[in-house]
Amino acid sequence: MPKTNMTTLCYLEKDDSYLMMHRVKKVQDVNKDKWIGVGGHFEEGESPEECLKREVKEETGLTLTDFRFRGIITFISDKWQPEYMCLYTSKGFEGEMTACSEGTLEWVKKEDVLSLNLWEGDKIFFQLLKEEAPFFSLKLRYEGDRLMEAVLDGKELELLEELDEEGNKTGRVRARFLMHMDGTPHATSHIWLIRPNHKSGYDILLQKRSAGKDAFPGCYDISSAGHVPAGSGYMESALRELKEELGISACEGDLEYIGTHSGKDEAEFYGKPFINHEISHVYLYKKPVDISGLRLQKEEVESVMWMDFKECRMGMEDGSLNHCLSETEMELLERVLMKGC
Repeated sequence: MPKTNMTTLCYLEKDDSYLMMHRVKKVQDVNKDKWIGVGGHFEEGESPEECLKREVKEETGLTLTDFRFRGIITFISDKWQPEYMCLYTSKGFEGEMTACSEGTLEWVKKEDVLSLNLWEGDKIFFQLLKEEAPFFSLKLRYEGDRLMEAVLDGKELELLEELDEEGNKTGRVRARFLMHMDGTPHATSHIWLIRPNHKSGYDILLQKRSAGKDAFPGCYDISSAGHVPAGSGYMESALRELKEELGISACEGDLEYIGTHSGKDEAEFYGKPFINHEISHVYLYKKPVDISGLRLQKEEVESVMWMDFKECRMGMEDGSLNHCLSETEMELLERVLMKGC
């Protein structure tokens, strides 16, 4: 029977482990050396469930007695035709497991799965499975092995480039929420708005993060800041964040680069771990700003206020300022301000 561009993929579960297939046996294999589940292409006239049960039987020797349809995965690539995959999990099966001509079968602890050589997009749906997410639709677009786009239930996920400890790109692109789970270094741009005053010498503009933020809701933070998306640069991201968060249209010459800051925060929000390892380019914006005329991005910024720099530092020290500011970045900023910029 002719094959279609529709497939099934199933992860069998036993003793807190998934049955994984290491694709090492076929020379011409789009999944060469990757770890995946079991499954394959629909044959003509098959329903998803018929394809699922046949493929599991052929590849493992096991007969499914129970399974769950978890989601639809749309794969787009510059190297193969679009593929639409029906994703299943199963805790019900019987029989004796047999060897597979497609790859090597192995039970792998769920906690160890993400350390395997997986497609980067697979890590996204593994997390959805772990969180018992309702039925989902996930689109993944690749160029070669590099993940270029991920869209969950019609909403684009933010993809970031992985950095090493020195701030160099490794070539790997990952979903932002996965980076925040394991503390992967990534790039951000930080922009401080300042103005002269007659107290310490300078006011700094603080933004109050919106109550709906996924991390540090309601805390006072840098004037404007944001992640550097995959394929973008620090300056480009800085100018974009100023425009989106505060409504300030700036050009490259308006920003003064004052240094690079590396920081790592570990916390928990909404019952989930949050490990944020940022390598940031830090900029100053000195043009006059009337905060009453700013257009705040309400999803990100609840409000803004000018604050004397030394008063801000005192508020950080005595706990009177509810903030998520970095002590080491404030020291960098202080060195620059005390030199008169």
